[in-house]
Amino acid sequence: MRGSALAQEQHEKGITVLSQGLAFYQATGAELNQPYHLALLAEAYSTMEQAEEGLRVLSEALALVDKNGERLYEAELHRLQGECVLALFVNNQTEAEASCHQALAVARRQEAKSPELRAAMRLSRLWQQQDKRDAARELLAPIYGWCTEGFDTADLQEAKALLEGLGGDGERKKARKRKEIIPESPIYDTPAIRHVT
Repeated sequence: MRGSALAQEQHEKGITVLSQGLAFYQATGAELNQPYHLALLAEAYSTMEQAEEGLRVLSEALALVDKNGERLYEAELHRLQGECVLALFVNNQTEAEASCHQALAVARRQEAKSPELRAAMRLSRLWQQQDKRDAARELLAPIYGWCTEGFDTADLQEAKALLEGLGGDGERKKARKRKEIIPESPIYDTPAIRHVT
């Protein structure tokens, strides 16, 4: 954990600490939680613009997921894979998009809302760059709208900003036409409410 914290501010030192800790852990023969720790390392590599090394680490993590069936962090691994692919091959949006779709599918199957939100944000940003703003908004707005608390967290603040950039109030208007009220949230400066009429 120390390496992960360091990687956020002192990237190189964080990568070193994460790598050393992981090597010690692997030397014990243990494999439990390795996908999680490898994801932290891959994210640190991505932050340091070393996406190729990040992809190598993610490949190792996904192999362990398949080998051991430890799927707790699988959605994040696919999302990070999409991030690294985009960082390494800017024009390879198809592979990055496929990784994001895989991350969404896994998160939805696991009913894991935070990984689903992060995968949806990555895919929405990609679609925004491709001028698919409506599709991006339609993907992200219902996931953001599902949330009723935690609006001060980094993920929800990022989702709010992204929706605002995409013209986020369109989903509420569509819901009203369907005679459904979706949760209102800080994006609209009102309390969170959820009900269907």
